[in-house]
Amino acid sequence: MDIKRLNTDDDQFWADLKGMLEWETVSDQQVFETVNGILADIRSRGDSALIEYTNRFDRMNVESMVQLEISQERLQQALETIPEAQRIALQTAETRIRVYAEHQKMESWQFTETDGTVLGQQVSPLDRVGLYVPGGKAAYPSSVLMNALPAKVAGVEELIMVVPTPDGEVNELVLAAAAVAGVDKVFTVGGAQAVAALAYGTESIPQVDKIVGPGNIFVATAKRMVFGTVGIDMIAGPSEILVLCDGKTDPDWIAMDLFSQAEHDEDAQAILVTTDAEFADKVVLSINRQIEEMPRADIIRESMSSRGVIIVANDMDDAVEVANYIAPEHLELSVDGAMDVAANIRHAGAIFVGRYTSEALGDYCAGPNHVLPTSRTARFSSPLGVYDFQKRSSLIQCSADAASRLGKTASVLARGEGLIAHARSAEYRIKD
Repeated sequence: MDIKRLNTDDDQFWADLKGMLEWETVSDQQVFETVNGILADIRSRGDSALIEYTNRFDRMNVESMVQLEISQERLQQALETIPEAQRIALQTAETRIRVYAEHQKMESWQFTETDGTVLGQQVSPLDRVGLYVPGGKAAYPSSVLMNALPAKVAGVEELIMVVPTPDGEVNELVLAAAAVAGVDKVFTVGGAQAVAALAYGTESIPQVDKIVGPGNIFVATAKRMVFGTVGIDMIAGPSEILVLCDGKTDPDWIAMDLFSQAEHDEDAQAILVTTDAEFADKVVLSINRQIEEMPRADIIRESMSSRGVIIVANDMDDAVEVANYIAPEHLELSVDGAMDVAANIRHAGAIFVGRYTSEALGDYCAGPNHVLPTSRTARFSSPLGVYDFQKRSSLIQCSADAASRLGKTASVLARGEGLIAHARSAEYRIKD
C-alpha cells in the first residue's frame, strides 16, 4: 500500500501537511436545494410530508405516524432479547459513561457584595433534545449512549430519538441502547426530513431545543440550515486518528490503531507521527501484512492511500508541535512519559495516554464522550458533554443602596450612548 511519507525536515513540510489535512464537507447546490425543499415541506405539512418522505427514501409503506413510533415496551424487548454478552457490554458502557458525565455537571453559584448586591449564575437543563441516529446496516449503538446519557445526566426532561429503518430493517442493538440510556420516544424516521421534524415540530414529533448526533451529507446540511431555530452539536467531518509513537510500541498495535479509524469510510484520516524512521518502516510492513485480514480492507486501503500519512519528526518537541497543528479528533500518545507529553498537548478532541490505551476503548466504554471535534476544530471546540445540554442564566439582585450607586454609572454610560430611556430607568432608582 502506498502511504504518503513526510519529514519535518522537508522544506515543503508544512505546506504538504496542510494539503493533506484539507477536507471540506461540501453541500453542492443540488443537495442544498433538495434539503431546503424538504425543510419547507415538513414545516408546512408536518406528519403527512414526513410519512411521504419516509415511504419514498426508506422504501417503506406506512400510512400513519403510529406505525413509525417505537414503544417503550419494544425497546425493553430488544434489551431483553439481545445476546447476554451484548446486554452486559451495553450496561457496563452505560455505567462508565454516566459516571464520567456526572463529573461534568455545571452548578449554580452566587456571591453577595458588601452593599447587598447578589450576583450569580443559574444553571438549568434544556427541556427537550433530539437525537439523530444513523440506521440500517450503519447502526451505532455506542452513539446512542454517548449522545443520550450526557443529556439525561444534565436533566433534560424529554429525549426524542429518530432512526431511519430502510426497508423496515430495525437494529435490535440500537433499540436496546435506547432502552439502557433512557430515551423517552423513538421514531423510525431519518434524513433531512427527520431533522426538520425535530427542528420545527409536527403533529406527532414535538419541537426540540437542540439536535445532536451524526448523519450523512443531507442530515449534516439540514442541521446546518436549522441552526438558529434550534441548537446543534457540531457539523462533523470524517473520523481522524493521530498516533504519536517513539518507536517502542509493537508496530502491529500501531498499524491496527490506524486501521481502527481508516475502516470508518474512505474519507477517514489515519496519521502516524514518530521520531524513529526505522519504526515507520516496520509499521508500513505491518500495515501491508494485516490489511489482508481486514473485512473492510477495501475501505481501509482507500482511506490510507488517499488521506493517510506517516510523518517522521526530529524529536518529541517536533512531534508535539505537529500534533498541536493537526489538532486531531483522536490522539494516541504511545510514548514513554506519556502523561508528561500530554501536558504539552493544547489541541485534541480526546487524548489516549500510554501504549495500552487504544482509541477503540474511548469509542465504546472508557467513559469520556466519543463525539469529538474533527477537521482541526479541536483548536476551538470540545467533546460533547453534559455542558452541551445545560444553559446558564445570569442572576442580578441589587439592594436599594446598590441600585443608587450603580445607577449613576449606568446613567453616564447610557447618556453617552444616547439611550435616554436606559439612563432615566437607572436614574429613577438613584437616592440623591
